[in-house]
Amino acid sequence: MKDLAVFHSLLEGVAEEMGAALRRSAFSPNIRERLDFSCALFDLSGQLLAQAAHIPVHLGSMPQLLQRLAGEVEMGPRDMVLVNDPSWGGTHLPDLTLVTPLTLGKRRLGYAASRAHHADVGGMAAGSMPMSQELVQEGLILPPVRLLVNGRRAADVWALMLRNVRTPREREGDLLAQVAANHTAVRRVAELAGRVDWESSCRALLEHSERLVRVALLDLPEGKARAEDFLEHQGQRVPLRVTLEISPRGLSCNFTGTSPALPGNLNAPFPVTSAAVYYAVLCMLGGEAPVNQGAFRPIAIEAPEGSLLNPPAWAAVAAGNVETSQRVVDLVFQALGVLAPERVPACSAGTMSNLVLGGRDWAYYETSGGGAGAARGLPGGSGLQVHMTNTRNTPAESLESDHPLRLRRYALRRGSGGKGAFPGGDGLVREVELLRPATVSLLAQRRASGPPGACGGQPGQAGADSYRLPGGHPQPLAPQSSQDFPAGTIVRLETPGGGGWGKEQG
Repeated sequence: MKDLAVFHSLLEGVAEEMGAALRRSAFSPNIRERLDFSCALFDLSGQLLAQAAHIPVHLGSMPQLLQRLAGEVEMGPRDMVLVNDPSWGGTHLPDLTLVTPLTLGKRRLGYAASRAHHADVGGMAAGSMPMSQELVQEGLILPPVRLLVNGRRAADVWALMLRNVRTPREREGDLLAQVAANHTAVRRVAELAGRVDWESSCRALLEHSERLVRVALLDLPEGKARAEDFLEHQGQRVPLRVTLEISPRGLSCNFTGTSPALPGNLNAPFPVTSAAVYYAVLCMLGGEAPVNQGAFRPIAIEAPEGSLLNPPAWAAVAAGNVETSQRVVDLVFQALGVLAPERVPACSAGTMSNLVLGGRDWAYYETSGGGAGAARGLPGGSGLQVHMTNTRNTPAESLESDHPLRLRRYALRRGSGGKGAFPGGDGLVREVELLRPATVSLLAQRRASGPPGACGGQPGQAGADSYRLPGGHPQPLAPQSSQDFPAGTIVRLETPGGGGWGKEQG
C-alpha cells in the first residue's frame, strides 16, 4: 500500500509539472494568469490514471475522449493529436485538447493530455462564446488531427488552425505551451516507468480507488431520491431532473425528464454531464480515494440521447460546459441532500458569469467568482470560483497591459449571501471599461432567482448585470447576450451569493 501511494504521488507530480510548463510558456492571460487549463495521464485503454488539481469540468470529461482516441486513432510515438469536437469527448470549442502517446523505448505505456481554454477559436463572435443556435457558429471544429507528426509541425494543420482565429500569434503561443507540457510528461513518465512494474502498478492503483469509493458509499443510506432544478433561457425556466439511487451496486444518476436539447448554447455534451456528476459525488464522499478512473467505476450515469445533457452533434454547447455543468452539480447535491441532508452544502453561485470582450484582432475571456454555499458548521466563502471551475481571476495589471480595457471596480458584493445558521458567501462586483469599441458577450445564470439554501437556510441574492454608455445611465445587460458597444462603455457584473445552511437563530 505504501508503494502504491508513492506511485500515485509520482503520477500526480508529473501532471502538476505538465501544468507548470504550460502556465510558464503560455501567451494568453486566460492560461497564464487565470490557469484555465488541465493536465492528466491515461493508461493504454484511455482510463484516467492521475490528474493535477486543475479544473473539474475538464478532467472528468477527458476520459471519454481518451478512450475513444485509444480505440480509433493511430498515433505514432512522436505524434501529437489535437481535438475539440464535442462529439468526440470535447467540452466546448475553445477547449483544445492535445494528446501525446507515452512510451518507454518501443513500448507504449499510455497517453498524456493537456486541455486549455483558448481565448478565441473563430466563429461568429470574438472569444468564440456567442449566442449560437448550432455548433458551427461557435468556432473551428476539430475532430482528431495531427498537430505534430513524428515530432515535427504538420504545417497544413497549423495553417488551417491559425487562419480561422482572430488572434493567431496568441493561439500559436498557447498551442506551443501545450506541446511543451506534453513533452514534459513524455520525459517524466519514461523515467518513472523504467523503475516500476508499470502495467501492474496502474491496474492496482485503479482497483484501489474503486474499493475506497465503494466503501465510502456504504456510509450513505440506501435509497432513491429525485430532484429538479432549472436553467434560465430566454426568459423561460428549462427543467433538469435527476433520479439518484444508492444501492449495494453503487450510485446511479438518471436524468430522464430533463429538457430536450435547446436551440441555443446551454446544451452540455454527455462528457460534461458526467464530469459534473463525478465531481459532486466525490466531493460528497470526501475521503482519500485518488481521483482516477477507478473512483468513477461505482458511479453510473444515464442521460437520454437528444436531451439537454446528451445533445446531438449539431447542437451549440458554448455555455453547456461553463453554465449547465454548474447546474448539474446543484441538482446532484439536492438529490443527495434528500438522503443525507446534513452532509450536503447549500447551493453556491451556480454560474461562472462568463464575460467575453473583443474585436477583429483581439479577444479577452474571463469568469467571475461568486458566493459559495454554506454547509453544516461552515459559512460559505466569498468571491470564489465555485465547483466546476477552479480558475483564478485575471489581475488588473495583466488585463490592462494585454488588452484595451480598464478595471474600474473589483469588490465583494456585501450582503448577497443567504442568511442562515451558517450564512452563504458573498458574490462579487466587477466593472470593466472598454478603451476601444468591442463586442461584449455575457453567459450567466442565477439572474432570475438566487441559489437555494439548505436545511432552512435562505437563498443567496440573484446576480445582476448592466452597462453604461459614455455619458449615459446604467442599463440592464441581459445575462445571455452579445452586442457591440463603443469605447468608454462600462460593463458591470454583480454575481450571485451562496445559499445559507440551517435556520437563522433568533
